[in-house]
Amino acid sequence: MTRGAAGDPDHGLELLWRDAEREPRPGLSLGRIVRAAVELADAEGLEGLSMRKVADRLGFTTMSLYRHVPGRDQLVELMRDEVLGEALVPAPDAAPDAAPDAAPDAGPDAGVGWRGRLEEAARRAWELRMRHPWLAEVRGSRHLPGPNAVAHYDHMLGALTGTALRPSEVVAVVGLLGRFVDAEALLLAETRREERRSGVSEQEWWGARDSLYQRLDRFPALSRLWETGGWDDPEDSFTFGLRRLLDGVEVLIRERDESRDERCPECGAPLETAPSGRPRVYCSRACQQRAYRKRRSAD
Repeated sequence: MTRGAAGDPDHGLELLWRDAEREPRPGLSLGRIVRAAVELADAEGLEGLSMRKVADRLGFTTMSLYRHVPGRDQLVELMRDEVLGEALVPAPDAAPDAAPDAAPDAGPDAGVGWRGRLEEAARRAWELRMRHPWLAEVRGSRHLPGPNAVAHYDHMLGALTGTALRPSEVVAVVGLLGRFVDAEALLLAETRREERRSGVSEQEWWGARDSLYQRLDRFPALSRLWETGGWDDPEDSFTFGLRRLLDGVEVLIRERDESRDERCPECGAPLETAPSGRPRVYCSRACQQRAYRKRRSAD
């Protein structure tokens, strides 16, 4: 593999969506490179990741890695998709008579509404980033998704199946939730990076800032909260933020339920309840296909 492929997104996509490897014999392989890189990033963060360090960990030369992956950026993409596989929930067979706001029968979320499913997905994503804080450091808008990333995204979109949200709102809610998880995880990653760099814990560092605290009594709101114990037992920022975010989504879904137009947006015919109990969007398969063709032609 040539290093000239490093700037080719299509080549990166082929690597991400490659067939699963069989590794019966010892030696260097893409899978082993990715796993070694994940271990290195877990220990040192993304700033400590280099092709040379990965090669040293595996006992090979740096140049030998380039036969399998064209560069560090592509390696990070592969690492991201590798660890996202840890957060996947096995897809159960869908039950035909499932309740409108219940998960499929065979899954661990059976009988749980959209809020429980979405909260569980967010917590899985958070726990994943606690194990691999460097995930939050993978920034930018042009990161190619691999199969695990798409499956994870699809699972979160599916958590809102059966709600009254518009399709664009489903996408927006999942995007908002993902950004919230990443923001919380980025703070964790930055804290660990500073602790590694300085050798001083976050609590010790802030505990030694008496010269700052002596200057804060001139600020009344801050002083009042300090004196009444506002910082004595802080809220868990992830749990607090997640619940407030889901509260807002719940309000929106309730509004959509109250104002839902029970007519087919394509032909205007009344919508009948599906045998499964789930809300219909179109009155027939034909209207669904017509709407799909219109969207494709508009693109």
